[in-house]
Amino acid sequence: MTGKTAFETQYGFARKDVRLETWRLAPFNRWSFQNVGELVPSVHVAAAPGGEDQAKSLGALLEENISFAGGRETVQSFLKRSDTDGLTILKGGKLVGDWSAPHMPFGSRHIIFSISKSVTAILAGILEGEGLFDPNAPVTHYIPEAKGSAYGDASVRNVLDMTVSLDFEEAYLDPESAFARYRRSTLWNPGGGSESLAAFLLTLQRLAEPHGQTYRYRSPNSDMLGILVERASGRRVSQLLGEKLWLPLGAASDMSVTVDMEGTARTAGGMSMTPRDLARIGEMMRQGGMASNRRIVPEAWVRDTVAAGGSHEAWQRGTMVFLFPKGRYRNKWYQTGHDSGAFCGIGIHGQWLYVNPKTEVVIAKMSSQPEPVDDKLDGSVVAFFEALSRMV
Repeated sequence: MTGKTAFETQYGFARKDVRLETWRLAPFNRWSFQNVGELVPSVHVAAAPGGEDQAKSLGALLEENISFAGGRETVQSFLKRSDTDGLTILKGGKLVGDWSAPHMPFGSRHIIFSISKSVTAILAGILEGEGLFDPNAPVTHYIPEAKGSAYGDASVRNVLDMTVSLDFEEAYLDPESAFARYRRSTLWNPGGGSESLAAFLLTLQRLAEPHGQTYRYRSPNSDMLGILVERASGRRVSQLLGEKLWLPLGAASDMSVTVDMEGTARTAGGMSMTPRDLARIGEMMRQGGMASNRRIVPEAWVRDTVAAGGSHEAWQRGTMVFLFPKGRYRNKWYQTGHDSGAFCGIGIHGQWLYVNPKTEVVIAKMSSQPEPVDDKLDGSVVAFFEALSRMV
């Protein structure tokens, strides 16, 4: 007998050590990012019966060399260096292959953090196509009680494009910040349960600058979007996900989304799904809103999101211009500005959904990077995706 539990033998640490204080820290995140529902209340969204096919190896591709500014390394080496947990690659809608780290069994769900924003925006696009949601309406049209907050004179478009002039900082590692209070309201941090997510959002105030001028990455905007789509539709986010996206998409596995004390979905970052299903979302966007021979979201909305819309000027005034110097941001999706027309969804700790229309490649990458944000590594990941999309 080793004296270790099966959990300790498999992961190298005890389950009792994974708590709300630690679940986003390495090495605990190698397990917690696949098991968020054991830590934070979550609602499941069912897939159609049938399940997922078996994993398909990337084979010799793993030993191919990728060139970076700092040198060359194999695909497999980069996946390990960037703390990848799971990867799926599609080309022309067909599966190229999957890769999983030893601690992530194939078919496991994994939190996608802020790619949840991109998924929530798809719901908004679907509702817009049904005539239930107006992106140009004031926020107060749907949420009258937002009057007096930062959102009181903001438009839904400002919320969608992260151009709300919001007095708030994404201070991921500061336990005394307003961001920590925000996470308590979502039940992601210890001490939650006394203030709901919606109540917190309505306390936020604005900066002096007019809305619409500057791209500011502020996660509360995307939780506000979730509440907006619920008010517009009269349906819970989890219901909308199932009826409007998950079943029509042909998703093979259940997904989930964390909720607060009132059952409000954490649409800014709380969704979990498999790499295969995340790739299916990317393929649907590449196909202009179609999946399984069904129209899911209007083609015009997809075109505006991934190619035409978004303010270049607002992006240039923001703090992420270093990643995509010619980029834009529209409906919670990043336009890279690259000649390939590539676009993506991005989440902290290394979550990516990359779509390259020119090469017809979709890459879903789920990771457990130790740091929430690693600007240098992000640049390498983008270069990796571009090179990989030309190789497959």
